[in-house]
Amino acid sequence: MKIYTKKGDGGQTSLFGGQKVSKDDLRIEAYGTTDELNAFIGQLISLIDIEVIITLLLRIQDNIFVMGSMLSSPKESKFKIPTIEEADIQLLENEIDNMEHRLEPLQNFILPSGSQAISLCHICRTIARRAERRVVSLEQSAEVNPLIKKYLNRLSDYFFVLARFVAAKTGVRETVWKPKR
Repeated sequence: MKIYTKKGDGGQTSLFGGQKVSKDDLRIEAYGTTDELNAFIGQLISLIDIEVIITLLLRIQDNIFVMGSMLSSPKESKFKIPTIEEADIQLLENEIDNMEHRLEPLQNFILPSGSQAISLCHICRTIARRAERRVVSLEQSAEVNPLIKKYLNRLSDYFFVLARFVAAKTGVRETVWKPKR
């Protein structure tokens, strides 16, 4: 199978089921942003040396592929694809709670810095937020499984807490934001 087909050279691409849409279609923007997030998670995995976190990040990557499949399939598609489940969201919530119990309570806003891994957690957080915004935009014109938006919302929270957890585990002091007076 060739990687390049030349079918998209004119600015169109196909959804599951064959429907052609513009490459800047909201549906393409939504799952393209999840794809971007997945690539950054792959980079984050290469920087983290905590096996339990790596295992969860790999599961998150799988869920992001599932979301991409869901987002690239219009409601009328006849393809059977996997879906995000409430249990996937519960897992994120449990992991957030587990990490938060080991952290000092947050007293101030913190700046996204400290190490490459910590900064990359924040990049993943912001891309998850952007993906969520793209899904909200898509919802205005197409039916979208509401668990996608919920998962992305929780995922951005997970990456925020993961950044704090990685800082604590690696002995990196968080940079507190001090607003100008």
